[in-house]
Amino acid sequence: QVQLVESGGGLVQAGGSLRLSCAASGRTFSISNYAMGWFRQAPGKEREFVGGISRSSGSTYYADSVKGRFTVSRDNAKNTVYLQMNSLKPEDTCIYYCAANAGALITTARRYDYWGQGTQVTVSS
Repeated sequence: QVQLVESGGGLVQAGGSLRLSCAASGRTFSISNYAMGWFRQAPGKEREFVGGISRSSGSTYYADSVKGRFTVSRDNAKNTVYLQMNSLKPEDTCIYYCAANAGALITTARRYDYWGQGTQVTVSS
């Protein structure tokens, strides 16, 4: 069974950095066969797309709110996807989730096939 496990969350001050990891496992699962996305969700709000990396081309795409500050990368050999977060702001405080989609890199959360349980990121001001 496919499992995605996020790690690296925590409490940081505004302007600081965090690096989130999403380790994937499964009998036949390889992130090289999936577009991988990062999403975040705050209490009472919809889950929103943060950034992701495609399967076919390896191209990346980011939400305007994080563009220039966050970077998504993948290490297929380690079956791991990363989200490097720099210049963090209090409004970045959310639970962050990684997700896998067998199709294209898309921004709609409900279209993704697999999800991790999330990791909390809290940015203090």
